This record gives sequence, C-alpha cells and structure tokens, in this order.
Amino acid sequence: MTATRVAVCRLARVVGEPAANRAASLAAVERAARAGARVVVLPELAVSGYVFTDAAEARALSEPLDGPTVTAWAEAAARHDVVLVAGTNERAADGALRNSAVLLDASGLRAVYRKAHLWDREKLFFAPGDAPPPVVDTAVGRIAVMVCYDLEFPEWVRLPALAGAELLCAPVNWPAFPRPEGERPGEVVRVQANAMVNRLPIAVADREGPERGVDWVGGCVVVDADGWPVSRPAGPGLFLADLDLTTARDKALGPRNDVHADRRPELYA
Repeated sequence: MTATRVAVCRLARVVGEPAANRAASLAAVERAARAGARVVVLPELAVSGYVFTDAAEARALSEPLDGPTVTAWAEAAARHDVVLVAGTNERAADGALRNSAVLLDASGLRAVYRKAHLWDREKLFFAPGDAPPPVVDTAVGRIAVMVCYDLEFPEWVRLPALAGAELLCAPVNWPAFPRPEGERPGEVVRVQANAMVNRLPIAVADREGPERGVDWVGGCVVVDADGWPVSRPAGPGLFLADLDLTTARDKALGPRNDVHADRRPELYA
C-alpha cells in the first residue's frame, strides 16, 4: 500500500476578523504539513465567517480569487508542497458572491468550485454554482471538490465518482442539530453512506466555536472507500488519515458485483 496522509482541520473563526482568521488557516496548514500531510482540507468560508448579518456584510467580507486569502493559500501550498482545499467567500468577476472552494498545489490554483446547493440563509447572499464538481489530477491522485450541503445529494456525489475521483474533499460548516445520545451526527452518517456506495474516500473539514448564536457539529472526518471513519486526532483541531487512494479505482464488492458496473441508469429516469 502506498499511503497518502490526508489532514482535515477544524477551525474557529470570528466574522469581521479576516486577518486573524486567515492567519489561523495558514497556521493549520503548517501544522498539517509538519505532521506529514500531503492533502490538507480547511472548512467552508474559512476566512470570512459564515453567519452574516446581511448581504452588505457578506460582500464586505468577500474577496476575488487573486485577493489576499487565496494568494496566501497558494504560497502555503507551494511552500509545504501540499494539495490544499479550502472554502472562500468569492467575489466573482461578474460581481456575484459565490460560496466557493479552491484547490491549490505547488503549481498554484488548479480549480475553483462554486457551491451548487445553497443552505438556508446562504440563498440571501450567494449565487449558486452551475458546474459539476471538478476532478483534478494532482501529484497524489485524482481529487474532487464540493462544499457542505452538496454532500446531501447522492446524484452530485456520484458525478466525481463516475469521473474517476480517488478522493473527494469537502469544506463544510455543519450547524449542530439535536440527535439521540450516543449517535453520530447525521451529516457524518451520510458521508459514510456516500463513500461506501461509490467506493470513494471522502475528507471533510468542519468548523468549531459558536458564531452569532449558531453552534457547529465540529465533524471533521476522513472516511475510507468502505465507508468507515479512519481519521485520528493529532493535536488541537487537526485530524489525520493515511489512505491508499488507488483503492477508489476498484469498485468491486466481490466477484459478482461492482457498484458502478451494476448500475442500470436506463431504469432511473
């Protein structure tokens, strides 16, 4: 087995303090790289914060892709030779705000994904994306990207799996909801299901710390191609997993079944 170390980072942030939030994100990347990570995932809207008062505040905290945040992340990815996936409040060239995720590596910005499925008040601030999740060939494997609520749609997760992704990275902000004592968060359970039915490892970076009355799951997790959580804590806010990404190429469940070859899409219309 050739293992790739994947890090998911749980960050607390404060709306209106982008410089401090950016510094915290860069420190997290450095900690992950020092721990041997080759892939690092940061949460959704990692610098702007999430719970905006109104559209004006969301816009004031947005940045273009050549702004200070993505520029600093690109420098960090090059400095540490990692693949970095992180969520950003993007002020797009058309003036619209997008809840986006970027994928960067030592060569710079490789892909931008705009969240297609907007959750709750996000619809007041962001325009939805309309392009499928990108699948990017990197030095460690074929990596796909989506954001948070996108994971709730099995059809959407299936797309990068069919496109040959070997790891799906998802920045998220999962608001905490009540659940029975001792149960895993439903969001984590759905990630496990998506990973298993696609035989596709998934790495999720969630946030922590209350923000304007909202609490969060803090559900950083890496799930393997069999659907089992395999990440382990490695210090404050840092979770690591060692994955053989080539396992995602094997969709067989045994000698007679294959999760892709057994599909009958002609029946699903």
